[in-house]
Amino acid sequence: MNIKKSIEWLIIVSIILVLAMPALAGDPSGADTYTDDVAGLKLAVNFTWTLVAAFLVFFMQAGFAFLGAGALRVKNTVNYFTKSYMDFSIGAIAYWAVGFALMYGGSGLFPGLEQGNSWIGYSGFFLIGDAYDVQTIMFWMFQVVFAATAATIVAGVLAERLKLQAYLIYSAILTAVIYSIYGHWIWGGGWLSTLPFGAGAKDFAGSGAVHAIGGFVGLAGAILLGPRIGKFNKDGTPNAIPGHDVGYIVMGTFFLFFGWFGFNAGSTVAATDLRISVIAVNTLLAGAAGATLVCYATYLKTRRVDIALTCNGALGGLVAVTAPCAYIAPWTAVVIGTIGGIIIMVGMWFNEWKLKIDDPIGAVPCHGYNGLWGLIAVGIFADGTYGGVSGLIVGETGQLVAQVIDAATVAIWALATGFIMFGILKYTVGIRVSADEELSGLDVQEHGTSAYPEFQGSGPRNGVKL
Repeated sequence: MNIKKSIEWLIIVSIILVLAMPALAGDPSGADTYTDDVAGLKLAVNFTWTLVAAFLVFFMQAGFAFLGAGALRVKNTVNYFTKSYMDFSIGAIAYWAVGFALMYGGSGLFPGLEQGNSWIGYSGFFLIGDAYDVQTIMFWMFQVVFAATAATIVAGVLAERLKLQAYLIYSAILTAVIYSIYGHWIWGGGWLSTLPFGAGAKDFAGSGAVHAIGGFVGLAGAILLGPRIGKFNKDGTPNAIPGHDVGYIVMGTFFLFFGWFGFNAGSTVAATDLRISVIAVNTLLAGAAGATLVCYATYLKTRRVDIALTCNGALGGLVAVTAPCAYIAPWTAVVIGTIGGIIIMVGMWFNEWKLKIDDPIGAVPCHGYNGLWGLIAVGIFADGTYGGVSGLIVGETGQLVAQVIDAATVAIWALATGFIMFGILKYTVGIRVSADEELSGLDVQEHGTSAYPEFQGSGPRNGVKL
């Protein structure tokens, strides 16, 4: 596959499509949308809230970059930073051109999104025509940062041995197609959201739509890619490969935790929805509970606190509460987050010791397994106080049925499309670097530089694998 020619053809086709579209527009200036009254003031407040929340979610990219880089070895730092930066950049273009229309076309949520069915949308491409509207573009801004989050999860699962070229292609495909089609089913008025059980499947801020998609696509890629050299012994027992900077891990987790308030509370897309206080508190409590569980569990087991694993516990709790955060009481957020921490510990052990999966930062249990737990938690703990969503806790069983269907669907969809995508890449451009490149480090081999130039070209020092 000639990547240069593929990019050239993509640009040509994009220009043709843009020129072929009718010169329509919704309200690109906002002059017809804003009114100088109470309704206009509420609109302006909600606009501002949604955009600020989008900026917070965008900042989560920095969190993923620091967390992942810190959990890897020195020799792969630049490579991971590059993937974290470029999956957002490429994904944003793909989502603008294709993904947003596939995801929200037919939803009718905003101008230009009227055409679509229960399986796929087909209006809003390139944000032109009626989609060239201040409300639609505000909504796009909030949605594109979610798409970027789904894309960057896979970088950690496949770190230290995946070709950069293959990763960049993957980023475009996931945000344009895999994430967006499933997103239409759950958020764009698709068939999952209209299931005849409970209030239909609910995923308030994306435990399934964002995290499980990234986690299970990553799992498929890890199976096809294989483990890093030296990860497993001949008898199948795993070896620990420590990262190079615990400070990066902790700082990245703080960044992610901070951005998560925009991720969850911002999903109301309205500051006038006062449920945002409950959502923010549920988010905080679940993350804190996950961290606390892992902290004490590691201490009781080893008499030492593993801060890197504790950070993963916090993230597991945050992922788990992302779907139910709007529908539950604060005490249940603590329960959900605690179970999320348990899933982190058990999931990492299960992947390494039973499945023989090499996942350098534990992204599959954090995002994949806890993403499914978050979906199911809606059907268990939703208390009926918001959105008409009621679970087992108030005696309703229908919602749990819808959530189980949703959880099974997202796992199957992400695994199947992940296997197909990485399988095609494996036999075209290739997905794994050579053994020599992996041993010497991807920074020098794929970028010609090092994050720490004083280490460039040097061997192990003081017994530390660089």
